[in-house]
Amino acid sequence: MRNFTIGDQTLDESSQEFRALLPHAYEQRLRPMCMCKEPPVAMYIARLEDQYLIKRMPLSGRDHDPACASYEPPYELSGLGPLIGNAIQIDASGKADLKLDFSLTKRGPRSAPGAPAEAAEPSVRSEPKKLSLRAMLHYLWEAGELTDWRSTWAGRRGWGRVRTSLINAASQMTARGGPLSDMLFVPEVFHAEDKDGIAARRAAALKGVQATGSGPRKLMMIVAEVKEFSAAREGHKIVVRHLPFPLMIEDGAWRRLAARYETELELWRSNEAFHLMVIATFGISTAGIASVEEVSLMVVNEHWLPFEDIHELRLLEKLSHLKRKSVKGLRFDLPRDAPIVSVTLPEQKPAPVAMFIVPASAGDEYEQALTDMIDARPEIAPWVWRVAEGEMPRLP
Repeated sequence: MRNFTIGDQTLDESSQEFRALLPHAYEQRLRPMCMCKEPPVAMYIARLEDQYLIKRMPLSGRDHDPACASYEPPYELSGLGPLIGNAIQIDASGKADLKLDFSLTKRGPRSAPGAPAEAAEPSVRSEPKKLSLRAMLHYLWEAGELTDWRSTWAGRRGWGRVRTSLINAASQMTARGGPLSDMLFVPEVFHAEDKDGIAARRAAALKGVQATGSGPRKLMMIVAEVKEFSAAREGHKIVVRHLPFPLMIEDGAWRRLAARYETELELWRSNEAFHLMVIATFGISTAGIASVEEVSLMVVNEHWLPFEDIHELRLLEKLSHLKRKSVKGLRFDLPRDAPIVSVTLPEQKPAPVAMFIVPASAGDEYEQALTDMIDARPEIAPWVWRVAEGEMPRLP
């Protein structure tokens, strides 16, 4: 069990005194200090339904002791590494200040939306100074600890928990001089008995993106689960769960979306247990119609863990039955032909394990990049599955 200092008290996280203190500390915005190392590591308190939980500050997982439950593997093994210090900067308060590579303002008449996020796979940037829309979704997932999994959590992660995790993560981020949470809309789980309350909160959240006339229009980001895509008189509709209106997308942008995310759509359609996540910038016209400007998609399994292909899905299925923690690595803005860690096992003894899946198409350049990545972190044991060589190797 971990010990935390909150104010002038140091308590065991399993103690009744600690649990009783959390609501007060949450209201007072006190930062718990994890005592796993010296100096202690600052954290924050998140409210998840009727529970109060201690969460990592952005990018602080590697500051914890490897034996601490809050420890996270080095971000250099994923697509997060190149963004640190460039697109993602930690400010004096410990929050992450983000540089965005997409607009949250629309000037002039609407043009065909979505092209930047639906263009060809983003190229590797020598100095990645801004977050793409896809990288923004990946970072929210990572910071919300939705990449973490233990078998004991089965059946306890629904959309309500996912939503709260995303909102809590956004509360520790800023962008364009303001709180990211003011720019993000995540639909509430629909409950018929609270229909009017949900509608009122939704109207208040979306008030700022309702067009009132000519001139620049403010946009917001939405993160939601796709229910279906359907044809409209002109263009298409993206129907998302827990939202009473669709997101409209023009024909040209729809065709680019379907081509760019062909793999994600194929995986999603293969199993009804999977979820398809959409992140989009959108505005609402004077007529009350919500229209997409830029959009990106991500497929996740029944535990809301992202995966890129059937091999990664098989690995996640194997690991999902283990009580030990696993952490899914994400690509962010790296292209598909760049190696990243697929999953990390941070609690593995005697050393954390980084699990890599090498695609059958990998060549010498890929293999060299993988070798360099493994050699750079000698404290972490590698596990490598070369798909071209056959079945999955034995798990650590």
